[in-house]
Amino acid sequence: MELVLASKSPRRIEILRNVGYDFKVTPADFDEGTVDLTVDPVLGVKQLAKGKASAVFNTLPETSKISTVVLGADTIVVCDGEVMLKPKDELDAHRMLKRLSGDTHQVYTAVSLITASETKTFVEKTDVYFYDLSDEEIDAYIKTGEPMDKAGAYGIQGKGCFLVKKIDGDYFNVVGLPISSVMRQLKNIGLD
Repeated sequence: MELVLASKSPRRIEILRNVGYDFKVTPADFDEGTVDLTVDPVLGVKQLAKGKASAVFNTLPETSKISTVVLGADTIVVCDGEVMLKPKDELDAHRMLKRLSGDTHQVYTAVSLITASETKTFVEKTDVYFYDLSDEEIDAYIKTGEPMDKAGAYGIQGKGCFLVKKIDGDYFNVVGLPISSVMRQLKNIGLD
């Protein structure tokens, strides 16, 4: 079976490569604005992952569909009911990081695996605890540019590691792909 990643996320690509998968990258052409994350964030992130995987699967030639599994994923950060996606600008990044400071939030990553015979979609949750952050720390981090393309305005795997006091759950889920769960699901589908 061939694995296709419906994402151009450098983090997801790196995670899959690090565990030894051979795969093709085909970014999804999917309008994320069609999903309302405010009503039910967990259901919404599942819809995003499934929408991305479906968009790519539907572009495959019929002959390829029988031997392909498409992996779509999406990650959101939720703090006290507020869904935090990628910041619009530095001011938005500062607002998000200030809100996360000294508090606990949840990171949800949904993964959807689509083959010709089945679709499996699941969500992993990790609780992330932040240190109290000063405005100076927040501003210095924002100046690195790292927060600008990440849900919740931080990357635990990069310079943002100093923000995180501890986590409860899968570290790779926070990075963007809960690889242990993904590997088990792919094995069940027939892809080792």
